[in-house]
Amino acid sequence: MHLKGKRALVMGLGIHGGGVGVARFLALRGADVTVTDLRTPEDLRDSVDALAGLPIRFVLGEHRDDDFRQAEIVVRNPAVPPTSPYLQIARDAGAAVETEMTLFFRLCPGPILGVTGTKGKTTTTLLLGAMLREQFPDTVVAGNLRISALDQLPLIGAATPVVLELSSFALEGLGEAGLSPKIACITIIAPDHLDRHGTMEAYIRAKEEIWRHQRPGDAVVLNADSPVMRRMAVVEQRPRDVVWFAGAEGTETHDREDIRGTFWRGDELIWRDRSATGSSTQTVICTRDDVRLPGVHNLANVAAATAAACAFGVAPECIRRAVRAFTGVEHRLEFVRELDGVRYVNDTAATAPEAAIAALRTFDAPIVLIAGGADKNLPFDALAREIARCARSVILLRGTATPKLLEALHAVHASTTIVGPYDDFEQALNTARRIAEPGDIVLLSPGCASFGMFRNEFHRGEAFRRIVQSFT
Repeated sequence: MHLKGKRALVMGLGIHGGGVGVARFLALRGADVTVTDLRTPEDLRDSVDALAGLPIRFVLGEHRDDDFRQAEIVVRNPAVPPTSPYLQIARDAGAAVETEMTLFFRLCPGPILGVTGTKGKTTTTLLLGAMLREQFPDTVVAGNLRISALDQLPLIGAATPVVLELSSFALEGLGEAGLSPKIACITIIAPDHLDRHGTMEAYIRAKEEIWRHQRPGDAVVLNADSPVMRRMAVVEQRPRDVVWFAGAEGTETHDREDIRGTFWRGDELIWRDRSATGSSTQTVICTRDDVRLPGVHNLANVAAATAAACAFGVAPECIRRAVRAFTGVEHRLEFVRELDGVRYVNDTAATAPEAAIAALRTFDAPIVLIAGGADKNLPFDALAREIARCARSVILLRGTATPKLLEALHAVHASTTIVGPYDDFEQALNTARRIAEPGDIVLLSPGCASFGMFRNEFHRGEAFRRIVQSFT
């Protein structure tokens, strides 16, 4: 892709650097770069500082129609809806509209393995990357992990595997461009980001883009425990291999000899493949004792990553070594410390009810839950029932979703002690410390986005760590 001298407009720098990598990439490739964002220079100070010294013009606090008319290429931040009227101005003027991911897919010389899902995608992505690195040490892992994929291009050759975490927002752009990875994996699909997609059907369609444009010889890894994905595989008849994984006993993956994939049989994770003669072969990859991640849901993540690795041709012993060495991901059921007999766990990445439900089901001990935050137009009935079943107390953080969660808790007649909502996060944590008794778990698993009180969920998790570590 020839970029030198091209008038390039980056739409959406982002308060946590979503556009920094692509702006840097374009400037270093010799493009004439303008960055535009509706946020103010003060809001974007960290992102702007990260681009200091590069020949980039900034238009902040506004978008100008002329910038879009004059651009030859517009790169939108995934958070920018593809239906933005500014993008239509650019299209009408003849500009190409791209995203960081579409640029990366067009330029990447190596095979791409992509992972998406409502929850579990970060753990699965990083675990899959660890499996590949055991056999291919130069494997690159990037994507929706605060790691710019474009920054990694100099490290990638034709034989370098690339593992990407792909959000539904990123997949919208790939769908527009007709691009899908060689190996695609969907962990689970549950309601999320309905404030952006509008309906569950539209959200599912966005997730389907990860495999909609695959070619013969490519493979998609789907969840056999998911009715949505089982229907998807029947409806979407496309030229690729379907590989299944199962995180629970009793799915069809166990019973049908013609199905290729991974499943748990007792304490063993099995990879079922087809031999050259068409007969079924089964290989034990690892056992539950090899898995160091907490929670039953992580057994599904291990099965998903294993299925994708096996489909790519990674040797079982390499997968086994990676599983045994993998201890987890920060901000996801991350143990922070134990104080006065109380364990503090940071699960700030649980930004949807389904993820918070999985966290609550992980522990046998009494739970003091910290929940609530910004609304993504999601239902809270199931989360309220799980809180009533699992949590002794719930401390609410103020946000646009919190009244809906509180209403759902009242509707299920939860006997759980409800405290808050709090505007001050430190005050909420001090309350949790006061309420918690020896043997309890103080669990930050909000089930909501963080905007309003924090820049993003990672800012929320970092504040949780800092405050908890300051307790004496």
